[in-house]
Amino acid sequence: MTTRLPFAHYLEHLVSESELFAAALAGVPADRPVPTCPDWTAMDLAHHLTQVQSFWTAVVNGPLLTKGQVHQVHEPARASTLGHQIDDLRAASAALVAALAATPPSTPAYTWSSEQTVGFTYRRQALEALVHRLDAELTAGVRTPMDPQLCTDGVDEALRVMFGGCPPWGRITPADGLPVRLTATDTGVSWLVGPARFTGTDPDGKFHDEPDIHVAAEDSGGFAPASITATAEDLLCWLWSRPTVAPVEQAGEEDALSPITQILEQPIT
Repeated sequence: MTTRLPFAHYLEHLVSESELFAAALAGVPADRPVPTCPDWTAMDLAHHLTQVQSFWTAVVNGPLLTKGQVHQVHEPARASTLGHQIDDLRAASAALVAALAATPPSTPAYTWSSEQTVGFTYRRQALEALVHRLDAELTAGVRTPMDPQLCTDGVDEALRVMFGGCPPWGRITPADGLPVRLTATDTGVSWLVGPARFTGTDPDGKFHDEPDIHVAAEDSGGFAPASITATAEDLLCWLWSRPTVAPVEQAGEEDALSPITQILEQPIT
């Protein structure tokens, strides 16, 4: 079962989440700390999302295909006030939506992942805006619900791409150990996650050999000795080291849970 949304839905979420982000920070002091992003202020957060959306607009419009090309993308300057930064963000969001809407998702384009198409940007930027919208709301002292279907897709992306993804120079090998089932209680989607080993030599010549996870292509529904359950929103927030609305429940054999949670509780960078 796929969690991927129709590409048009990603665009709708990109629009709505970016606007919720902008609205949350309107009127917030520029130097207010962001509780979920250490060392960042509200201005830093707004500038970051402006930079991100501007960068991916340039990639999609290019289309840019190589790391060398993307290193030449101009970064937008920081605005003089938070209000002006929010104006710049709204302009960057509109430009990104327009670029994606005009470009077939199958178009080849640079990404930092193994998926080298514009379709990756549709998904990643909708989810980027979603998580940073929460950051903005928490900075403002408010919190509104997150879309369950988009959060479910975000959990899938976090597990398969952020944690279980593999660069072309590396290899992920399933390791001995017991699987853990993650379940989104509100949407009914589950993932079977097992321990793995990541090995490989990166382009800088550094050899890596470290624990990782692998995610089954489909959860067959068979026995798993441990489980992690929560709503899709809370699973997504837990995976992204953001505060949850309710506790994420962990149950079952500690020998199964420990290797998986040690990986999943590391901050995504």
